[in-house]
Amino acid sequence: MTQQRRTALITGAGRNIGRAVALGLAEDGFNVVLNGSSDRVACDGVAEAARSFGVEAMVVMGDVGSAAECARIAGEAIRRFGAVDVLVNNAALRPAKPFLEMAEDEWRRVIAVDMDAAVWLSRACLPGMLARGWGRIVNFTGMNAMHGYAGRAPVSVAKHGVWGLTKALGKEFGLKGITVNAISPGPIAADEQRTEAADIAYRASAVAKVPVGREGTPAEVAAVARMLVSDGGAYVNGQMLQVNGGAQT
Repeated sequence: MTQQRRTALITGAGRNIGRAVALGLAEDGFNVVLNGSSDRVACDGVAEAARSFGVEAMVVMGDVGSAAECARIAGEAIRRFGAVDVLVNNAALRPAKPFLEMAEDEWRRVIAVDMDAAVWLSRACLPGMLARGWGRIVNFTGMNAMHGYAGRAPVSVAKHGVWGLTKALGKEFGLKGITVNAISPGPIAADEQRTEAADIAYRASAVAKVPVGREGTPAEVAAVARMLVSDGGAYVNGQMLQVNGGAQT
């Protein structure tokens, strides 16, 4: 089975968008490697659900904010399946803090998880993609890559960086049968919504800017990822697809 199926590695796969992407790719026939940083139980649950589609699933926990951990995570997937054919860089931190109050280690931590992880995981997975002459990298940016947000400077910087990485790698590897694209979600309903008044007000404010008048769902975002890695998505490369209900600001 592992010789016949393509394999997808998804970071932040335990819940929300990552979970939906992992299960969508499993439904499409990909073996899946599920990465999370802390909630092993959630990742194991996704793996169990993925196996119901008749594919193989493995969990590799680890901190993608570390270059060494990125190499280990990808290495375990490659040892099991021979290569990672599809890389989905979904894991991210989105802390809110005034710029002048942010410590150096806080800044670097966000950059490491939100941007550098895509660099190191791509470097680890690309050799196998090149050897097979086929590969797909899907990065996640979000509206932070389109607009700067007060109180989230490192997130905005990191996501702009991921967008730049997407364009550069798409041009460098397009002739090798590898496409690299980004998905920019708008307000997306989480598996477990926070109920604090400030969070409810924040979500309401975000939805008010969405012309379709609601939050999106993880499955709607996953549908775009599934298209990008499918044969039908082979001519989409170096793009950022906005899945945001038409929100512009």
